[in-house]
Amino acid sequence: MDAPLPATLAILERLIAFPTVSADSNLALIDHAEALLEAAGFATRRLPDATGTKAGLMARIGPEGPGGVMLSAHSDVVPVEGQDWTRPPFRLTREGDRLFGRGVTDMKGFLASALALAQRIGQPAQPLMLAISYDEERGCLGIRDMLPGIAALGWQPGLCIVGEPTSMRTATGHKGKAAFEAVFRGTAGHSALAPRHINALHPAAEFIAALRRIQAAYAEGPSRDADHDVPFSTVHAGRMEGGRALNIVPDHARVEFELRHLPGDTPEAFLDRLGQEVAAILPPFRRIDPAADITIREVNRYPGFAIPPGDPRLARMAGLCGTAATTKVAFGTEAGYFAGLGFPVVVCGPGDMERDGHRPDESLALGELAACDAMMERLAGELTG
Repeated sequence: MDAPLPATLAILERLIAFPTVSADSNLALIDHAEALLEAAGFATRRLPDATGTKAGLMARIGPEGPGGVMLSAHSDVVPVEGQDWTRPPFRLTREGDRLFGRGVTDMKGFLASALALAQRIGQPAQPLMLAISYDEERGCLGIRDMLPGIAALGWQPGLCIVGEPTSMRTATGHKGKAAFEAVFRGTAGHSALAPRHINALHPAAEFIAALRRIQAAYAEGPSRDADHDVPFSTVHAGRMEGGRALNIVPDHARVEFELRHLPGDTPEAFLDRLGQEVAAILPPFRRIDPAADITIREVNRYPGFAIPPGDPRLARMAGLCGTAATTKVAFGTEAGYFAGLGFPVVVCGPGDMERDGHRPDESLALGELAACDAMMERLAGELTG
């Protein structure tokens, strides 16, 4: 297939026009997708969030029972504020061999191709299912909340394709992630008497140094996977705050940090090592004031996933996407949650996350979208065949 299908482009144009930034509602997009799917004969089920301002959507057509294929996409996109866009982010723009717009790669291009397939599939001999989630860009929060509703449906697809951008190669794994917050308690006072008080930024600085030591241990340790861009687990401090004014000793500080881990490096083991570091940091501060303290709270986590070599999914995906090339992605996806439901899952979709993901002037090559449509056409052959 040399060019994307006109139906895919038309759907993508409409999807890009929905400004489904994670902080905002996605209901207008869900309304549109649900109407399109029901018109094509699909049975649909909404899975709303607790606020009622967002919803996931599950859809199915074909016979009851196990088997068939589930296509999974998230509806939300990252913000555009503060980015230097030279094209309107929420209007699909075509220039040469590329399409521009927020979400065109991550991941409304795949969703448009899946919805276009849904329009033309008819009544397949094997079931076709769609799963459209929300709040993926906030750490896969939406799919986590949707899990009980998905499990209650009782669907058991023979294959689940999560359409995150992989340049149409089958991704066989990614790291898991756990996000944390550390809060540092000091004692306030006049900065002229600073040595008599606990500056909360000081244990926070030592805490960040401890994170760097743990990172160095991961980099030098035995747990490695050369298929990843960074072949070891990573620790990252992304935000630090504290203090009210220059002449006041800060009595409070906060550090947000994360672990992106290989299967052998669990969050529990990481927290054990971090606890040892905290136990070494606190005593000198508590000798000045026993009120000094460090507390750590887990904010979120999502699982990694991995496909073993020789798994039958790989041969099937090679036939569907037209290449046996595989990859592992650096970013997280919802695949681990679907794997937890017992679904045979892969990650494969159009676009290049490193080139376009979360960037201004996000774009997608027309050839990538055409390759996705070609995969959908092969999939239609399997399901109707």
